[in-house]
Amino acid sequence: MLAAIDIYGQTLDWSDLGMIGLLVLLEGALSIDNALVLGLLAKRLPKEQQRRALTYGLVGAFVFRFIAVFMAALLLEWRIVKLLGGGYLVYIAIKHLFFESHEDDGEVHFTAEGEPTLVHERTGEPLTEEEEETEIRQRAPLPLPRPPRNYAKFWPTVFVIEMTDIAFAVDSILAAIGVVGSAPPGTPKDAVHPKLWVIIAGGLLGVILMRFAAVIFIKLLERFPRFSIAAYLLVLVIGGKLVVDWWFNTADHPHAVDFHSVGNPAFWIFWGLMAVTFATGFLPKRRDRKKGIAS
Repeated sequence: MLAAIDIYGQTLDWSDLGMIGLLVLLEGALSIDNALVLGLLAKRLPKEQQRRALTYGLVGAFVFRFIAVFMAALLLEWRIVKLLGGGYLVYIAIKHLFFESHEDDGEVHFTAEGEPTLVHERTGEPLTEEEEETEIRQRAPLPLPRPPRNYAKFWPTVFVIEMTDIAFAVDSILAAIGVVGSAPPGTPKDAVHPKLWVIIAGGLLGVILMRFAAVIFIKLLERFPRFSIAAYLLVLVIGGKLVVDWWFNTADHPHAVDFHSVGNPAFWIFWGLMAVTFATGFLPKRRDRKKGIAS
């Protein structure tokens, strides 16, 4: 058995491996829209510049996520940030589940270079430029400027790619922070969170999965289409956990609701909801008797 390991205040035990596994699946599902939008943004450039723009975007994403993770770890010392972060996760989950139409989504295919792109689900034909811009507006987490009629300029496009990735990074980093939770009882007040390395790993995994493993998760979604809904339900549960943490765990009673202790009902409620939600993503597709198609 793996005993708890302590290296410079960062601890490692068996439960961390489960959290890392959960973050891999969660980040993978959340990174698909990210990869699609960045690929469509890169297509605004001439073909010979597209790969270079995505590479520069990848480097910038690594740098930003390092900074964002450390900033988030500091900001979470302020209780109001838990409310804002949890509220934001609840918002994006509800928005995706109840206020976004998924009936007309294009089908994901891969270019000769292995980049994910969208085609018409029925015909298999590539989207027009206007349809691609519509997809970008629908999937991007922030408003983006429309490109000129001719090819866009290189560095402004790289900047837009960077800003888009930053916006996408917020939900994945907040989700990692929500899974890890507050520092466990007994942690010195001024000490770094002992699971900060898990949050860092989650943030970097989001970048790696977005660029190099999107194909794996797209194929996973083709086989288990409910997993996309399950991923946003997980985000909803994690956001709710952050809000509960803000509401009940005050400065005078920092562990009134302890998600770390197996002796606290909050531990079983949270991880029970996570397990049930996760399992629903692997339910088989339901078949429509009238149309004879899977749904």
